[in-house]
Amino acid sequence: MEKRPNILFFFPDQLRYDWIGSNSSIPLRTPNLERLEREGVKFTRAICPSPLCAPCRASLASGREYDRCGVPSNQVDYPLTQGTFYQLLRDAGYHVMGCGKFDLHKATLDWGLDGKRLLEEWGFSDGIDNEGKWDGVNSGRERPKGPYLRYLDERGLRKVHIEDFDRRRGHKDATFPTPLPDDAYCDNWLARNGLELLSRTPRGKPWFLQVNFTGPHDPWDITASMARWYSDAHFPTPFGNTQFPPDVHDKIRGNYSAMVENIDRWVGVYLDELERRGELEDTLIVFSSDHGEMLGDHNRWGKGVPYQPSVGVPLIIAGPGIRKGMTCDLPTTILDLTATFLDYAEVEAPDDMESRSLRPLLEGRNDKGRDYVLSGLKGWRMIFDGRFKLISGFGEGILLFDLCEDPVESRNVAGVYPEVVDRLSSILNGMLQTP
Repeated sequence: MEKRPNILFFFPDQLRYDWIGSNSSIPLRTPNLERLEREGVKFTRAICPSPLCAPCRASLASGREYDRCGVPSNQVDYPLTQGTFYQLLRDAGYHVMGCGKFDLHKATLDWGLDGKRLLEEWGFSDGIDNEGKWDGVNSGRERPKGPYLRYLDERGLRKVHIEDFDRRRGHKDATFPTPLPDDAYCDNWLARNGLELLSRTPRGKPWFLQVNFTGPHDPWDITASMARWYSDAHFPTPFGNTQFPPDVHDKIRGNYSAMVENIDRWVGVYLDELERRGELEDTLIVFSSDHGEMLGDHNRWGKGVPYQPSVGVPLIIAGPGIRKGMTCDLPTTILDLTATFLDYAEVEAPDDMESRSLRPLLEGRNDKGRDYVLSGLKGWRMIFDGRFKLISGFGEGILLFDLCEDPVESRNVAGVYPEVVDRLSSILNGMLQTP
């Protein structure tokens, strides 16, 4: 039997599909992500099963599409009676670890001061589940409810941090630096936690580690040192945005880029640590995000809508046996990471999982993926075939966008391609009705 690989999964929050340095249209520096692209497969048409934190992460944990993941919104916790792929990995002999914001109990803002509440139930062997950006501030005003606000409290920085976020609330143009020092910045703190978890892995046992960065989620709170990285940079103006002048958008996008570059820096630290441990060649490395960020496109911010900056996410996979330097333009869903992790761990996916393994494509055993991928939230549903994106329940009538001819999704071509509308509508309805 071949040795089962370790699995390192980087999962930042709210990173849109096109915000990586290999996109020459933006002045972003991500050398470590570009290294992974050269050493693995980059997916250019990847979407999330739902563009909201809790539903997307529930879909991934369960291996089920949005309509069957048990978490329709951020106001519902992950059902403890529903299994997870983390449990399956642990049962199969993996040492399962995680750090950062998991958002599997988004409706209950209580992580335990050690960040270990519910970790065992979800399937983890070790880990620290910490607050997301706004959840930490909103829950920790009187006293900490999670490990990150506890850490800030012990440093005498909790109230300073909360006051800083209060000044930003409701102001998308709040780009001033955080008063926190670099070492107390959340992504830096949680990345160190991940390294500590890695140092405690038992010998002779394969491991899984998920690093859930809180960035580049808003607010745009970067440290003073990070603020220098893009202070003079110019970015493409958001499509259809009339809210701010170009120089303000440059500052917003510069802060967003600084958060991404900081995450990329930590990816490099982890790669160096794997190399030091002699495990780099034996580790499957995956980088993606739970959903994107509109960044002002279509006069919108955040996520929750079916436009590509919201549903589109980066996806890079590298590791043993994986094709190097390949770009895959097939429609892809990060829901399929669930079955992919299980496949590499030699665990059979349960019949009720809708996730499909990407391993055959990654290793060149075939070049076929899904013909269609789905996403949805609340009243709208979306189906995407790699070119055409059909959306129902968002606005009036059916929307159809041709992403090859109109990547910014500015023209509804439902009236131009009625046969495409009929085809995709029929498939979408059939897939939604499938139990």
